Amino acid sequence: MSTPSSPSKAQPGQPSDDPLANKAQAWSALFSEPMSELVQRYTASVSFDQRLWQADIAGSLAHADMLAAQGIIAAQDLADIQRGLGQIRQEIESGQFKWQLALEDVHLNIEARLTALVGDAGKRLHTGRSRNDQVATDVRLWLRGEIDKLSALLAQMQAALVRLAADHTETVMPGFTHLQVAQPVSFAHHLLAYVEMFARDAERLADVRKRTNRLPLGAAALAGTSYPLDRERVARTLGFDGVCQNSLDAVSDRDFALEFSAFAAITMVHVSRLAEELVLWMSQNFGFIDLADRYCTGSSIMPQKRNPDVAELARGKSGRVVGHLMGLLTLMKGQPMTYNKDNQEDKEPLFDTVDTVADTLRIMAEMVGGIKVKAEAMEAAALKGYATATDLADYMTKKGLPFRDAHETVAHAVKLAIGQGLDLSQLPLETLQGLHPSITADVTQVLTLRGSLNARNVLGGTAPEQVRAQIKRHQARLASTGP
Repeated sequence: MSTPSSPSKAQPGQPSDDPLANKAQAWSALFSEPMSELVQRYTASVSFDQRLWQADIAGSLAHADMLAAQGIIAAQDLADIQRGLGQIRQEIESGQFKWQLALEDVHLNIEARLTALVGDAGKRLHTGRSRNDQVATDVRLWLRGEIDKLSALLAQMQAALVRLAADHTETVMPGFTHLQVAQPVSFAHHLLAYVEMFARDAERLADVRKRTNRLPLGAAALAGTSYPLDRERVARTLGFDGVCQNSLDAVSDRDFALEFSAFAAITMVHVSRLAEELVLWMSQNFGFIDLADRYCTGSSIMPQKRNPDVAELARGKSGRVVGHLMGLLTLMKGQPMTYNKDNQEDKEPLFDTVDTVADTLRIMAEMVGGIKVKAEAMEAAALKGYATATDLADYMTKKGLPFRDAHETVAHAVKLAIGQGLDLSQLPLETLQGLHPSITADVTQVLTLRGSLNARNVLGGTAPEQVRAQIKRHQARLASTGP
């Protein structure tokens, strides 16, 4: 996914008009020979980290403002920096900015162009900071914005499920354990299980945001700086909740990215479970739902096929996101203090994780909104697996029989029903009474699907009354948090 402005990509070996790019290295006169083109290609990150440009400019503006307020740079320098960064913003947004591979990353590209535009003021911008704390700041700023977008998408996902559930509180389907028919449940109740999962995902994401929203800038390379920086001022300007309190930790750890990736992996596991059920429910063997044609594909050889490719791909992309989490954990596990070049490898998996989760939540929410429910097929399936057997056991227990004895008696009843090709509700009363005399005519209501649903009128249960109350709770919660 490209950045909003779709800036031009850096081209290998592209010459630079900037004097910084023509030095042996862009960062120091210490080196006596230029970097080889192979190493340049291998170490450069500008082809992917240029998407941080907005965060980089925002961080630089806040840093320059603080430097001027502290008397470290002159007011004219600040004005020049603001003017130059404003022009750079326009160039990037219009696609006219020339990204240079020789300048390695987004930070040096923007700094070099700023220096070309405003001269010495551009060179003074880096006073009191390092690319180490600069990149840590940029990634946190960028990720914070993406977290806010994902929070909205999680709310949309939940809202789509709640809307579908509201239409199906009385729709009966089989509840499964081990993919075997277990007990009847409301289809709405089943959908709300995923709403609960995504709600917890949203809570996790909000917690990630708190720990992401700490400012590393001012930690410099690793030890802080001798300049009288006002880090709290920069934090306030950029909307951070506070500053990282240890300079070594500030530049070296990426646990906020790890935590975000863990959130993303868990969220995609929840997506994958829902996607798997949509695939099953759409199959002819279940026939519980139809997905809209716009979310399905056909076959190049079998003209009758309607394949749930979107759901399958969402299920598959969960492995991609889980893999990124494993990669980032492995990236960090062996690093000594403080910053190491290894950390350049944090961005591509992080960027791809954000893109994948955002795209998946958006399309899944839309797809759920287009589901056609086949209520009759669901109810027929619930009748196939003796789903009210537990209700019969509960009925006998309430008549005074110990539950284990009731359990054994019902097992015999199910065995009889299987032998006769009948549902429990179809067994003659005399047959049931032959199993135990406590069974009377009132057992009829107990053995119906809706009787089973209505009996579970306990907080968190599948009774339609309870499900409607949960729908109202979710509707109020989502309305209070916004779209």
